[in-house]
Amino acid sequence: MRVSTHGVYCVAAAMAGIGGGAGGTDVGRGLPAPVLTGAMSLEEAIAARRSVREFENTPLTPKQVSQLCWAGQGITEPGRGYRASPSAGALFPIELYVVTAEGVDHYEPRGHRLERHVSGDLRQALQAVSLHQDAVGQAPACMVITAVVKRTARKYGDRAERYCFMEAGHIAQNILLQATALHLGGVPIGAFEDKQVATVLKLPKDHRVLYLVPVGRARM
Repeated sequence: MRVSTHGVYCVAAAMAGIGGGAGGTDVGRGLPAPVLTGAMSLEEAIAARRSVREFENTPLTPKQVSQLCWAGQGITEPGRGYRASPSAGALFPIELYVVTAEGVDHYEPRGHRLERHVSGDLRQALQAVSLHQDAVGQAPACMVITAVVKRTARKYGDRAERYCFMEAGHIAQNILLQATALHLGGVPIGAFEDKQVATVLKLPKDHRVLYLVPVGRARM
C-alpha cells in the first residue's frame, strides 16, 4: 500500500509549528530543516554519482525532499538571501517544482516550504511530453527547474538566457550530488517538449522549463 506523502508533510509541518492546507487553498507545507553535515563527503558523492533511469516505487521521505530542494535552491545565508547555487547578480530567476504522485509542488526558499501548485499525479502526462522517457514517469519525484528569464534580463539583457542556462546546470548538479549523498539516484533530462511540459504542469506563462531531474531509489 502506498503511503501518502501529503499526510507526512502535514505532520512534519505541525511538529515544526508551521501551518499548512490542502489543494488549491494550500498556504504552504513546512519541510524538515535541512541537514548541513552528512555522512558522505563531497568527494565521495562526486565519485559515486551515476545517471539512474530505473527507480523503485517508493515515495521519498519529507527529509529527502527537504535536502533535495535545499541543495538546489535553499537559502544558505539568511541575512542576504544567498542560495545553495550561484546566480548572476543574485537575481535568482530559477523556480523549482517537485512532481510526485500527490501533485506538483512549488518550492519556496524563504520559509523552506512547499506550496501545492496542482493536485493529482501528473507523472505519466509529464512522461508523455518528455519523449516518453520512462524515468520521468517512474521516479517517485521529478524536480523541474524553470527560469523566469526577464528577472535576469533587467540587468544583463541579451546574456540573461545564457546565465539562466548556467544556473540551471549548477542547480541540477547540486540536486544530483545531494541525491547521491542520500543513497538515491537521479538523471538530468533535457529532452522534452518545452511548451507541452509547461501546459501539463500548469506553469505561469513567464516560466521557461530548462531541466527535468527524476530522483528516487535506484532499482537493483
